[in-house]
Amino acid sequence: MSRKKQECGIKMGRILSQRTFQPTQAIKIECVSENTSYGFRHLATVYKNGLKVGFGKATYYNRSWEKFEFQSAMIQAVKGADLTSQEKADVLKWLEGDRTDWSGFHMVGAMAKLGDVMATTPKEKNVWKERMLRAGLENKGLDIPSDFGGLPEEVKSARLNAVTDMLLSAGKKEKKKKLKQQIKGNGELNVAKETQVWD
Repeated sequence: MSRKKQECGIKMGRILSQRTFQPTQAIKIECVSENTSYGFRHLATVYKNGLKVGFGKATYYNRSWEKFEFQSAMIQAVKGADLTSQEKADVLKWLEGDRTDWSGFHMVGAMAKLGDVMATTPKEKNVWKERMLRAGLENKGLDIPSDFGGLPEEVKSARLNAVTDMLLSAGKKEKKKKLKQQIKGNGELNVAKETQVWD
């Protein structure tokens, strides 16, 4: 077992994903999602100037109910961290915004869109797009109905193109809103309130 795993005092499962957040210049939060015997869990470790100052975890049976992956574990870790009250308040406010990593959605959307270039007939394009969507999103909540294969090709095309367009534009509305907030008012960064990205 690695030293880092021993420090946490937690038996590690198979790692599903990892991500590092940097809410301030001095504070960094390293997050890991891993399998457990009953579902999965998110682990968050808070570092200040390179020193570990906090740890939090959140466990789930089938899915999390967060604005973005790792939010609950990070909130727990920050609340219990050895930080000043002002540092905690700043980081918790930063965590209220949408910190979703949309790059995976964009990549899957771009791969699906290649079907328009690589295939010639509508059927071939639909087969390509469906295959790319299943490969990239099936374990992330994609649920294609069992009767999808029996639909006319025009209907399939319309639905697959709509999903592909959503993937390619995911998070862009939120980014524009954040940019506007950064620009207004003496260049101060204002944390965005929850917004619907998919409307």
